[in-house]
Amino acid sequence: MNFPILSAVTFLPLIGSIFILLIKDSSDKSINSAKYVAIFTSFVNFLLSIFLWFSFDSSTADFQFIENKQWVKGYFNFKFGVDGISILFILLTTFITPLCILSVINSVKERIKEFLIALLVMETLMIGVFCSLDLVLFYLFFEGGLIPMFLIIGIWGGPRRVYSAFKFFLFTLLGSVLLLIAVISIYWITGTTDMTQLLLFNNIPKEYQYLLWLAFFSSFAVKLPMWPVHTWLPDAHVEAPTAGSVILAAILLKMAGYGFIRFSIGLFPVASDFFTPLIFLLSIIAIVYTSLVALMQEDMKKLIAYSSVAHMGFVTVGIFTLTKQGLEGSIIQMISHGLISAALFLCVGVVYDRVHSRMISSYGGLVHIVPKYAVIFMIFTLAALGLPGTSGFVGEILILIGAFQKNILVAVLASLGVIFAAAYMLWLYKRVIFGKINNNELKKIYDLNKTEIFILSSLAFLTLFFGFYPEPLLRTVDISVSELIRNYEMDLTFYLKETVK
Repeated sequence: MNFPILSAVTFLPLIGSIFILLIKDSSDKSINSAKYVAIFTSFVNFLLSIFLWFSFDSSTADFQFIENKQWVKGYFNFKFGVDGISILFILLTTFITPLCILSVINSVKERIKEFLIALLVMETLMIGVFCSLDLVLFYLFFEGGLIPMFLIIGIWGGPRRVYSAFKFFLFTLLGSVLLLIAVISIYWITGTTDMTQLLLFNNIPKEYQYLLWLAFFSSFAVKLPMWPVHTWLPDAHVEAPTAGSVILAAILLKMAGYGFIRFSIGLFPVASDFFTPLIFLLSIIAIVYTSLVALMQEDMKKLIAYSSVAHMGFVTVGIFTLTKQGLEGSIIQMISHGLISAALFLCVGVVYDRVHSRMISSYGGLVHIVPKYAVIFMIFTLAALGLPGTSGFVGEILILIGAFQKNILVAVLASLGVIFAAAYMLWLYKRVIFGKINNNELKKIYDLNKTEIFILSSLAFLTLFFGFYPEPLLRTVDISVSELIRNYEMDLTFYLKETVK
């Protein structure tokens, strides 16, 4: 294929944001034009990504749709490409973004054009992360995403938005600096930042791998987020507007999980093997501790935010089992969590727009007033606790199978997360949906409108479809994951032989 489809998918949202920027006046007509441009751009981009997926050859582990142009002559190249792992995250990004834009139309009242520009720029930066095959390019996209998200939280967030935005920014800053130092170090050691070359020859000496792994880990651990550097996430979610929370939970967290798979395991096999017990320890603490904290929450957004930390703990367990089931399960779990967490935050946004409260105590008895909402919310509640028949179950069961192969104790402790998830999600649903109507303001609210039904039904359909039939996802990642594990084992064996010599 000669058409640069990856560049088209990556930069089409940026072009759309430029069109919106050129709309000068602030009349209702111009605002409607901005909305149409944003919806059209994001929807066309989703269709392009679907075409990309159908054109993708899942029978090979090679990077496909390669685009390689000289960028900084003699040093770095502008290099794009995708494999079975990265293409799913591109699809998730292009699917979630138009749904976010549709949700924004009714919920954001001020500076709507600027908000749409921020969302479209954010989409470009997130897709760029998953397409990049050069470390410098990856770094620019990975850290560039901080800026629009910082603005989304800081301008359109809640009462403590400035505090939460700066906390989010500062937490990620230290890791960003260490990641940049690591990228420069890799260029100094190997003479290249080309990922295909680094993965093919893996010529990073063993003595450098531990420090480089820790530098990458410092950035990915904050973004994921892992315990104990997770504390920025609940504040960011609570203060962010609904669309900001959706983007944050559904896609931004997955960039770090993707980073662990692509870079930590791909480039530093010896260090990954050495630090696996540390990852397991932090992941188990995250699963158990943040699940217990979620049980104590009175704010719906905070409860879902802490549940995200617990679910991402499952992801890191799955990744570092370095088994086929564990790695495939972690990828499926990230895609599934992207759909489910997006839907849960949108469900909170629906009632918040009507009642202007996120507190669980403000609700109760909604099943009598908004039955359609109660049914949709039930689907995502059950998916979040990993009910069989939902996509949440597929990822978790594969991760636990992989964990049992690697370490039975880790698997048993991780299984506690499933029990805790059932406790806090069912507790949330019971208090919000069932019981008596104690708040008279609830009697005035209306059920889901057509736009909300479309958004939430789209997410529910995929959650149930991939729950019953995950084959399309598994088929896409299968060869790439097998090749990743094969290369990891070969590299690890090679370094161990060198050590013996």
